[in-house]
Amino acid sequence: MAVEIMDKIVSLCKRRGFIFQSSEIYGGINACYDYGPLGVELKRNVKEQWWRAMVVENEDIVGLDAAILMHPRVWEASGHVAGFTDPLVDCRQCKQRFRQDEIDPKKWEKRQCPACGNANVLTDARQFNLMFKTHMGPVEEDATVVYLRPETAQGIYVNYKNVMDSSRKKIPFGIAQIGKAFRNEITPGNFIFRTREFEQMEMQYFVKPGTDEEVWREWKDRRMAWYKRIGIHPEKLRFRQHGPDELAHYAKAAMDVEYEYPIGWKELEGIHNRTDFDLSRHQQFSGKDLSYFDDATRERFIPYIIETSAGCDRTVLTCLIDAYEEQKLENDTRTVLHFDPKLAPVKAAVFPLVNRDGMPELARKIMDDLRGEFIAFYDDSGAVGRRYRRQDEAGTPFCVTVDSQTLQDETVTVRDRDSMNQDRVAIRGLVPELRKRIWGK
Repeated sequence: MAVEIMDKIVSLCKRRGFIFQSSEIYGGINACYDYGPLGVELKRNVKEQWWRAMVVENEDIVGLDAAILMHPRVWEASGHVAGFTDPLVDCRQCKQRFRQDEIDPKKWEKRQCPACGNANVLTDARQFNLMFKTHMGPVEEDATVVYLRPETAQGIYVNYKNVMDSSRKKIPFGIAQIGKAFRNEITPGNFIFRTREFEQMEMQYFVKPGTDEEVWREWKDRRMAWYKRIGIHPEKLRFRQHGPDELAHYAKAAMDVEYEYPIGWKELEGIHNRTDFDLSRHQQFSGKDLSYFDDATRERFIPYIIETSAGCDRTVLTCLIDAYEEQKLENDTRTVLHFDPKLAPVKAAVFPLVNRDGMPELARKIMDDLRGEFIAFYDDSGAVGRRYRRQDEAGTPFCVTVDSQTLQDETVTVRDRDSMNQDRVAIRGLVPELRKRIWGK
């Protein structure tokens, strides 16, 4: 059943223009995806809501957009060159490749492969670095090697002093960034849950040592509240704290926000106490002083960092799964995406009930008025009930219909996606009414 739901969502995403397989006409490329007209709007809305919660609503957090290509020493300092690896084993029988930690320990002892079941066919484990490597300049040699960044956080760390000085911020303060990252994942899958090219939404908050535990707990709760704020069902969310044996080498504490996907409970976002590891390493490798002097206490220290790290693509998938519903009606099955109106790709669809009597012209005028406020969609094809179904499947929260009564009293029908209730609203008050229903003001 869980697999069936995921398959239906993948099908809907292609059919309605949310997400396509990258390079599909050439057979596709594994674990890379393109966002279509509806998908790009949904993703943009997710990013806008995250940016609002991080930067717009917080005086102590500013934004950054760092370059994807960075000096290779950055990745030596961060530990990615030496340690960003997975141990891999290959099956000589079925030719599949696995991360060593995917092999069941009991089966591993017996040298049995999980794919084909044959014994004594696994190669010894070998290390595989997950960073994509390329060359900068006209000649390919070791001195020209650069990497596609596997995370956006390092761009924040190396700019910490620049941002602090130019924006006149004092500890504590944060730097937020949304950007692409790349990982040569060995076992990607489950649609856009794990891909090789993805977008991260990260905020690094710089604090005085000794205040880090309290700040970590505060951001843990704030991030959980944000998912509820964008309409994710609370019963599908939970915290999972990392045990001592799970912590990354840089982390003092780590907490995941998990969501119950059709494939089980999985990480949606990580909130980490990274201590002073990152700035200390970059200070060591660059030779630049990255310490902070507190004018009030006359103390000098290297700040601790509290990180909130969310995958934008994974958040989009979460919104799709959480919003998806199939409703059995009397003579029909209604597929609907119950997006929070703030996230919906199209905010309103405009229909003329019939294509005559001046209704199309009036509907077009209303459409033009709405387009000045938000993304709207015009549809005059087929029965109005079928048009409603198409918009339900796209997650459009409101449908506006011009009918014969409109020609008499200049009111339109506004149909709510979730309740399917219909109200008469004056044309002159339509924009503020929809604005209130979408934004709550």
